[in-house]
Amino acid sequence: MKTKDGGARILIAEDEPHISRMVADNLEAEGYRVAVAVDGEAALNTARAGGMDLILLDVMMPKIDGFEVCRRLRAEGHRTPILFLTARDLPPDRVEGLMAGGDDYLVKPFHLDELLARVHALLRRHAWAHQPVHGRVKVGAGWVDLVTHEATAADGSKETLPAKELGILKLLLDAQGAIVSRNVILNQVWDNEVDPTPRTVDNFVVRLRRRFEVDPSQPKYLLTVRGTGYRLAQD
Repeated sequence: MKTKDGGARILIAEDEPHISRMVADNLEAEGYRVAVAVDGEAALNTARAGGMDLILLDVMMPKIDGFEVCRRLRAEGHRTPILFLTARDLPPDRVEGLMAGGDDYLVKPFHLDELLARVHALLRRHAWAHQPVHGRVKVGAGWVDLVTHEATAADGSKETLPAKELGILKLLLDAQGAIVSRNVILNQVWDNEVDPTPRTVDNFVVRLRRRFEVDPSQPKYLLTVRGTGYRLAQD
């Protein structure tokens, strides 16, 4: 059996055997190919070997916790989408996961249907975000390569752009200075995820401003259109 995601390969990093087996069985029943890691070190090594389309990453794991695994992979330039699966559901934990470079966050215990929906949404969004559209383009006081996803910030630092930030930028660039509403951004970049709200979009735009604006508190390029959304101004 093969899914509409083309039999994508998914890494499950989870130290509780009954959870990893349940998740693996259901993903395999949907046609996905699955690998399992039982601690953070094994997860890191498996992800570094490449070939994964998505990582389901528990936070509280032996040897290296999930947040640190994510930070190391992002620092090394790995762009594979990461969905945190964790019992830690406080807002600071969600913020830490997103700031570490995670793409989504699902709290245990979770409903299987929601997990499968988020897996599909992340895989679809990742495929869309990796379409080579324009190559290297100027964004504010920096640059982004839409093929390699490498971003050069206003201060000259370089980093691989996370999938959601890249998705927002693509929409703004394609709009060529026109307004893109928060709802359009949510529908295109977050797809059918349950948690995101228009405020979530605002928070990600703040992160983009920190990268590409000389003075993020007085943006000249990533502009808010009050009550509607955002537009990208270029020199």
